[in-house]
Amino acid sequence: MTKQPEALLEYNLIQQLVGLDYTLVKVQDGDALVSNLKSQLEVFNKASYSDKEFDAILNHLAKGNVFEKAKTLRDRFSFSREGGEVIYVRFYDSENWNNNLFQVTSQVQQTGSYLNRYDVTLLVNGLPLVQIELKRRGVEIKEAFNQINRYQLHSFWSNNGLFQYVQVFVISNGVNTKYLANNKLQSVKQTFYWADSKNKNVTELTNFASEFLNPNHLGKMIAQYIVMNETHKNMMVLRPYQYFATEAIIQQVKTCNDNGYIWHTTGSGKTLTSFKASQILMEVPEVYKVVFVVDRKDLDYQTMKEFNAFKEGSVDSTDNTTSLVNQFLGIFKDKKGVRKDSDLIITTIQKLNNAISGHYRNQLEPLKNERFVFIFDECHRSQFGETHGRITEFFSKSQLFGFTGTPIFAENASKNELGKRTTKDLFGNCLHKYVITDAIRDENVLRFGIEYLGKYKNKSNTFFDIEVEDIDKKEVFDAPKRLTKIVDYMIAIHSQKTFNKDYSALFAVSSIDNAIKYYDIFQQKKEAGEHDLRIATIFTYGANEDNAFAQDFLPDGEMSIAAEPKSSYQLSHTRDKLEGYIGDYNAMYKTSFTTKDQQQFENYFKDISKRLKEREKLTFNDEKDRLDIVIVVNMMLTGFDAKKVNTLYVDKNLKQHGLIQAFSRTNRILGEQKSQGNILCFRNLKKATDDAITLFSNKDAIEVVTMPDYEVIAEKFDEALKNLREIAPTYQSVNDLQSEDDEAAFVQAFRKLLRHMNVLQSYTDFDWDDLPLDEQEFEDYKGKYLDLYEKVKRDTQKEKTSILDDIDFELELIHRDRINVAYILKLLAKLKDSKTTDAKAQKKAIMDLLGGDIQLRSKRELIEKFIDENLPHITDMDAIEEEFEKYWHDEKVLALAKICEDENLDKAQFNALLNSYIYSGQEPIRDDVFKCLDNRPSILKAREIGERILSKMKEFVEVFVNGMVG
Repeated sequence: MTKQPEALLEYNLIQQLVGLDYTLVKVQDGDALVSNLKSQLEVFNKASYSDKEFDAILNHLAKGNVFEKAKTLRDRFSFSREGGEVIYVRFYDSENWNNNLFQVTSQVQQTGSYLNRYDVTLLVNGLPLVQIELKRRGVEIKEAFNQINRYQLHSFWSNNGLFQYVQVFVISNGVNTKYLANNKLQSVKQTFYWADSKNKNVTELTNFASEFLNPNHLGKMIAQYIVMNETHKNMMVLRPYQYFATEAIIQQVKTCNDNGYIWHTTGSGKTLTSFKASQILMEVPEVYKVVFVVDRKDLDYQTMKEFNAFKEGSVDSTDNTTSLVNQFLGIFKDKKGVRKDSDLIITTIQKLNNAISGHYRNQLEPLKNERFVFIFDECHRSQFGETHGRITEFFSKSQLFGFTGTPIFAENASKNELGKRTTKDLFGNCLHKYVITDAIRDENVLRFGIEYLGKYKNKSNTFFDIEVEDIDKKEVFDAPKRLTKIVDYMIAIHSQKTFNKDYSALFAVSSIDNAIKYYDIFQQKKEAGEHDLRIATIFTYGANEDNAFAQDFLPDGEMSIAAEPKSSYQLSHTRDKLEGYIGDYNAMYKTSFTTKDQQQFENYFKDISKRLKEREKLTFNDEKDRLDIVIVVNMMLTGFDAKKVNTLYVDKNLKQHGLIQAFSRTNRILGEQKSQGNILCFRNLKKATDDAITLFSNKDAIEVVTMPDYEVIAEKFDEALKNLREIAPTYQSVNDLQSEDDEAAFVQAFRKLLRHMNVLQSYTDFDWDDLPLDEQEFEDYKGKYLDLYEKVKRDTQKEKTSILDDIDFELELIHRDRINVAYILKLLAKLKDSKTTDAKAQKKAIMDLLGGDIQLRSKRELIEKFIDENLPHITDMDAIEEEFEKYWHDEKVLALAKICEDENLDKAQFNALLNSYIYSGQEPIRDDVFKCLDNRPSILKAREIGERILSKMKEFVEVFVNGMVG
């Protein structure tokens, strides 16, 4: 049977869309797009525009980047006619989305840096809001994703930037179909399958078109289910389970007074779902106000930040009970004294309890019969006291909805003064369910790589023997000798687990006393020069974990110094210790936090959180701001999300929802390199883990949720190697590959091997001796892989098309070592000091290292020249650094002079432009480049010359600047 060609896939889709009430329109190029836009906007707005008026509209539409244009789409534009009449132009109707005009076109051509032709475009009121890229059956869907990224770079910005109005991309090979929001610098991990309300994925293109692209559903998604994230300045589109959960809550509020809860596994984006539900409910006329309730003060702040990220100024958190009461009454004033009456309130359960008790109760009496909707975050924690009864008794017409990743069932319910109560007892029926197995299958969260470290393990490379089996004696667990061995082990393994400290870790310990002991051991070893890890700890002094109900988190109200009747000496000791640890933190990061002021202590917690959360940002300064390990008792083990945390060390007993919550701190998706959440248990939690996974999914889920044994991954590696050797028996045979198809097969085969290696190296048991190839041969294959990558890069710059162009080389799997100029200089000093017999081998090792690092390959030739021509003449070892810097500077000056000479550029002006580019990271516009030229080029030559100079500029920075800061 022949494979269905891409053209037939496209034709069938267009016919299906016409059947779904899209109007087929022929739009061949940018001019036709603009012409069609004018006529569609006129019909949609029931108006006609003169050429001059439409030019003003077009100029308005051309402003801003993708994020700003998404706001323009949802806004109105006004202009005055000559007679003084003010005309309003709308671009999209979000209230009645079926009023919008839906068209379909295909093969639109646009020229930016290059000529691109797009597959299928869905126009709404003339603007391209959905772009569909297709690949024939059998081609991996990732190629369509990479094509979109190229179009964003090469041409979407041309022709008034109208294609920057795309809200949703769809990628498909007919069999697999996914959608994603329009953002720059995306990973394929941000692409989603659509699904039905039972989480059954809709993968076939025809089914996806029927369910997702029909005008009613697509109109609603664009109107209500795309969220602007103000923090990251990007768009987020809701996933199917978030959509169905929100719809279920809205339906419940509109049709009855029953409560309900949403069970969405930890890490699947409950905050976004709850925000969206709150936002839509605010528009329901019958709802007086929506109150979002958290159970911890730190989450109050965190949720306010996230909600305001989704919609600027959408909510104020409440500093105290008085301000909460004022928000309820609509007389709240912000810190500047400006009155704000918001329909959405965020508060803690403690403040809410205070507001409906005591002297505040009378003030709220007039609101007793108003219809409030309360949404409880992490409702498995917050709702099991008397407060639940007080809320329902006082606000008699209220509706309560809970969100949880780990519901309370009969099996994991704790007893309190009101008896054992489950989530269902308090909230009624579950309105939507998305459990951990669903999320792992959809790749919305990662699996856990769990290692139980100790003597009962069959095979282990560990160098210590922690007694873990069936020990329940506190004195054994807390013995200094055991704790020291654990610290030694963590120091030895941490780089391997975190890709050379590229990720951070949490360390969960059993008590505040042990947090203190562990921190002190780490510090002693740091002072002795045994490690350079950056360690911090946070706990609330006075909290005692021996009491099952004592919680180690920021209290809401005055800092409780005596949560338990400890002696005043112990409390003072705990606080003094923490004050000292905060002093270490202040010295490390030049901050000034303290326990002596409650606000400053809260700010210390916020600073630690921010340091972990913001590591994923491109602007994060890793050398200056990195934090490696945070030692915690309970804090940060629930409700805390940071994608750059990939490891949890555990030396405490965890079970049921507490275990899943803690493990889930590590399982947020982030690119190809982060393949699983690493869990290293220094206690035997095997049975507790299996029981917890069974409780929150089913008994068959253990294999789905946890990573397989090391041996299983090693077998997969062997299989991938066998496949690779069939294509290229040796690394030299890569040179003999006959066609681009053969090269593509090699790239895909080696990429598969890389993925398995990435996972294998995260296991404690990893050992090159276990593998059927040695490290050198692996590096040699990797060099050939990177050669092909560079070939594609060069061909793209020459406007050559290549089938390798859309294959993702997943370079993040390769760049794992912190190699910079300082590292190279150490190697050069070692080379200079070595005997003649060793020198050749050491030089080869340096060249292999440079060849295997994607950033340093460009510098290989220059460094080799320094080794051959300069290094032999340096007699003083201490002078190597100075000589290398001088050499690098001279080569840089020569390279710059050559670019200026070849391109007839003014040296001073071009140097200034280059420095501006290095400093800001922003690519200069072509006009700035042309100002450096002796003569401005003709229009016909301008694009070619501009692109060539920009390309040389980028190459200069890649060689002489990137990776050379030591």
